[in-house]
Amino acid sequence: MGSVRQVQITFDCASPERVARFWCEVLGYVVPPPPDGFATWDEFTRSLPPEKQDAGFVCSDPTGVGPRMYFQRVPEGKVVKNRVHLDVRVGTGLAGEERVAVLEAEGARLVALGAVRQQLLVADEENESCLVMQDVEGNEFCLD
Repeated sequence: MGSVRQVQITFDCASPERVARFWCEVLGYVVPPPPDGFATWDEFTRSLPPEKQDAGFVCSDPTGVGPRMYFQRVPEGKVVKNRVHLDVRVGTGLAGEERVAVLEAEGARLVALGAVRQQLLVADEENESCLVMQDVEGNEFCLD
């Protein structure tokens, strides 16, 4: 049996810092300190050649438990539905109206941050309710 490896989740996007800071708010993640010799990330970014500015950004779980998230600028825009998406587990252990109320409340908080509410998928015989959302660049995710 192989050893467990850490995972980094990478997002292709147009504006890495903007998307990273959105996901920091969603997940309670933090932006690491800027590189040595720089007081802020803005200062570091301004030191780079123009083509390297806002080319990538990172956020991480302050507890060290969750995966690191990396956001990289790509020239092409999003065209179709994600093949992989994040499920943000806000309703774990809840069912029925109580679960939907928690999903809707978190959805409203994220809409205020720039997310877009897509659709509430109501519980059926196999699945509990979840709320389909899009982040600030249109990447789908679920509040589960």
